[in-house]
Amino acid sequence: MIEGGRLRRALLGTTATVVLATALVGVAPTAVAADARSQQWYLDAMKAEEIWKKSTGKGITVAVVDTGVDPDTPSLKGKVLKGWDASESQGDETDDYTGHGTTLAELIVGSGASGGLRGLAPDAKVIPYRVADTERQNEQTVNAFDMAEAIKAAADSDAQIINVSMASDYYSEEGREAVQYALQKGKLVFAGAGNNAEKGNKKQYPASYPEVVAVAATTRDGAVAAYSQHGAAIDLAAPGSKIPGYCDKALQKYCVDSGTSYATAIASASAALIWSAHPDWTGNQVLRVMFDSAARGDGWEPGTVSNYLGHGIVRPNANISRNEGNPGDANISPLTNKPTGGAAAGGASPSTAPSATASGAASPSADASSAPSATASTQAPDGKSASGAPVAGSSESGASAESGGGSTGIIIGAVAAVIILAGVGVVVARRRRTA
Repeated sequence: MIEGGRLRRALLGTTATVVLATALVGVAPTAVAADARSQQWYLDAMKAEEIWKKSTGKGITVAVVDTGVDPDTPSLKGKVLKGWDASESQGDETDDYTGHGTTLAELIVGSGASGGLRGLAPDAKVIPYRVADTERQNEQTVNAFDMAEAIKAAADSDAQIINVSMASDYYSEEGREAVQYALQKGKLVFAGAGNNAEKGNKKQYPASYPEVVAVAATTRDGAVAAYSQHGAAIDLAAPGSKIPGYCDKALQKYCVDSGTSYATAIASASAALIWSAHPDWTGNQVLRVMFDSAARGDGWEPGTVSNYLGHGIVRPNANISRNEGNPGDANISPLTNKPTGGAAAGGASPSTAPSATASGAASPSADASSAPSATASTQAPDGKSASGAPVAGSSESGASAESGGGSTGIIIGAVAAVIILAGVGVVVARRRRTA
């Protein structure tokens, strides 16, 4: 990936918790109809029904590193495999302490039963790996290295894709080593690019690591959301605005909100669809096709990468229905341009993580026939195109319409998580948020 004569490296990324952010900004999320599927506008825009005739994500597993996943919601029955609580806090990985992780799981694999969310890859499976956000760190004693350990465990599991919708302000050697390990195991790691573009646009981890696919969020009309962080980090974009999800940990109703967490889940599900359609491919080939087939506006110079949308907006239908995208070298990562290990979806390395036995959504321009205008799909918050050119005829709402939407304003204060190693107290300061 070359931009401005330099190899692009992931530099930023973050996430924000739906419920907590709402409390901090003082704005209640909008409740949605009992049938949440009616609010999943991106499924129609991406032509999901057409995709599902050819690929449903079957045979692919996505690790969800987040607040936990409740396997007993109607939409997730039979879709959640045995995971692990890396946080070592009260409960286990099936106890979702905010509702955020369960929302992401439903966006990826939900069946839509009983009016629940319909996942973009409904026949895929998820493995939950629970980690702690800052508020939970304040409330309970937790494992200070839970994020790195969760990613490593996911890399050793049967999951081909790792979805991370939490991030810290601080670079971590352990975290960097974890994503490097995952890449060498042939996994794809997706992380939210961040929701604080208007509040400093500070880089976050793990999305800032070069081995991670940083995902930006777009609005319903295909513009980059004003809250979505930008910079050389961005690899892909996906719908993240006005997406339904659980209002709180009670998991009793859905609310509409915005954030790069949702975009990350939809990007992960898109990868699952493509990998399911091509089980002999490696993660490198899946990601390269995602880059090649992403939606780009007219005037987007070939070979360039946007600081706002990366390679473009995910559209799995372009490959699945029209065979767009060149998979290329199976063993070279399109993120680092270096050789990796791993295997195809059907030949994953043996798992050394907890066993994965069964317990108990993308772009409005995803298809040529439904794509927005070129200027809309590349619009940046400052009124310029994502590639830097002036915008002519911006969409009526564009990025500014999503400025500071819902949970995207969350900033949770830093805390010190204390652990004991070999009898010595080690203090690890971190600020972590969900997207």
